[in-house]
Amino acid sequence: MHRKLNRRTSYPIKEGVLATPVIETEGLTKIFGRLRNPKLAVDHIHFRVEPGQVYGFLGPNGAGKSTTIRMMLNLMHASDGKTLIFGEDPRKKPDILFRVGSLVEGATFYPYLRGWDNLKVVGNSRGGFDPTRAKQLLQFVGLVGSERVRVKAYSTGMKQRLGIAAALLNNPDLVILDEPTNGMDPAGIREMRQFIRDLAYKYGKTVFLTSHLLSEVQQTSDRVAIINRGKIVVEGLIEELLNQEEQLEAEVGSIEKAKTALQERWQVAASTVPNEHNKLRIKASRNDTPSIVRRLVEQNVDVFSIAPVRQSLEEYFLEVIGDDSVQPNSSPLPIGGTPHA
Repeated sequence: MHRKLNRRTSYPIKEGVLATPVIETEGLTKIFGRLRNPKLAVDHIHFRVEPGQVYGFLGPNGAGKSTTIRMMLNLMHASDGKTLIFGEDPRKKPDILFRVGSLVEGATFYPYLRGWDNLKVVGNSRGGFDPTRAKQLLQFVGLVGSERVRVKAYSTGMKQRLGIAAALLNNPDLVILDEPTNGMDPAGIREMRQFIRDLAYKYGKTVFLTSHLLSEVQQTSDRVAIINRGKIVVEGLIEELLNQEEQLEAEVGSIEKAKTALQERWQVAASTVPNEHNKLRIKASRNDTPSIVRRLVEQNVDVFSIAPVRQSLEEYFLEVIGDDSVQPNSSPLPIGGTPHA
């Protein structure tokens, strides 16, 4: 993505500070099939997103993420509770959603229209198409030169980029991105990471983000909520969540022998880092290092290194969810990439 946006004309930061949360849910609930075999998909959830934050909304497939987003955008009626967007209930004041841009479960466009023409359709549906802004956005998302190509020839990653451009056409204050890196290669994922940071920290947007790439969420988000089986099980600042527990990482000659030597006193687990089969994580403080090394040496376990490490968001997520994750939800989302397209 080549970022050469004119900051003043593209993403002006509005003067003054918003006094109210950008998003606030109050007991938001969704029950499917009330009359027969009711299913509680979202269970009285509460969370709050402040202006300028990048907020990660995480959970296994079928946990209630997409259902929550659809209720937030007034695309699905809540069974109970409500969502406030900029302090307003979209059910009572739907125009508030014109301050929102979204990419929800993949971008959907007219396949036989060119990328440029699809942006025109989206822009006109929101009150007007600005060609200058569209050109800037195409440059921003890295699609300059592809806008005259029919969308049917686009790769999944290109459609995602076009969907993000479409979501930003109306210069929204809140940007909702559901799996924005879907279909992107590693270079595209890295660019998306910087793009999300730019939206929040350069251009003053609030970003609500879902992603299965937890390492990316960790690098971009300020705050996260983890939802499982329709309930929010954890919510807080990433820095605080990941600093709750001290850990050491040791590289040893034998993982099994090391576990046997240490597990009576410390909680030990194999490292989750790929291709690091000779490393293990120990829930202990830096001050425990001498005792751990002595114990391993006494049990004839070779120790190559040991050092304090910070728990990753992926490790924290798996620890919180464990084996209690839900099965994938196969029900399709009956909308395209934006709430007003």
